[in-house]
Amino acid sequence: MKVAIMQPYFFPYIGYFQLMNAVDEFVVYDNIQFSKKGWINRNRILVNGADSYISLPLKKDSDYLNVVERHLSDDWKNERKKMLNRITESYRKAPCYKTVMPLIETILMHEDSNLFGFIYHSLEQIKAYLGIKTRFIISSEIPIDHQLKSEDKVLALCKARSATTYINPIGGVDLYNKDRFLSEGIVLQFLKADNIQYQQYANTFVPFLSIVDVLMFNDLDKVKDYLSTSYTLQ
Repeated sequence: MKVAIMQPYFFPYIGYFQLMNAVDEFVVYDNIQFSKKGWINRNRILVNGADSYISLPLKKDSDYLNVVERHLSDDWKNERKKMLNRITESYRKAPCYKTVMPLIETILMHEDSNLFGFIYHSLEQIKAYLGIKTRFIISSEIPIDHQLKSEDKVLALCKARSATTYINPIGGVDLYNKDRFLSEGIVLQFLKADNIQYQQYANTFVPFLSIVDVLMFNDLDKVKDYLSTSYTLQ
């Protein structure tokens, strides 16, 4: 049983979906503290040949709440129309715009003001569009001591799901110890996405943008190829 554990990200980059596709179960954290500096409620798209942020506006609240305790702002219904227009203007001439934009609209028009619920739905929609069969599990539904932190919590989640392999993005290589995981009967691997490049209009390529960008410029078969071949496990 191969398992990955990730925070919920808004329109994440393709490496997120490579990880999702590489495992049997994908645990999505709902009971983890929200971070302004991460990718939970924002990502980057291509605007006039350069990267530009799109963000989900949030109600003002304590910085110490978990993701599942945060909510979209009251003016999100107006803001989402602006975001749809921005994505439309940026990608209307992209080769896959007509097939991808209905997916984007379905996601952004979803009626759930809870931040976790909204992003979880978006990940389910993209997973289905990409044909990924991996099971989603919500972290708080796994019976462990949820007061555990860092590596201890990851190990507890893995053992509760009977994982034999845990795969983490390459950015966590200094956070987790392969020998400790192995002592618990779990192989620890790190996924490193290849330097994927594709044509973005006539511009110089801007890497690591949202999955929105990948889908707009690559047909579905090509994206599926990226998901299964364009990375290494270390």
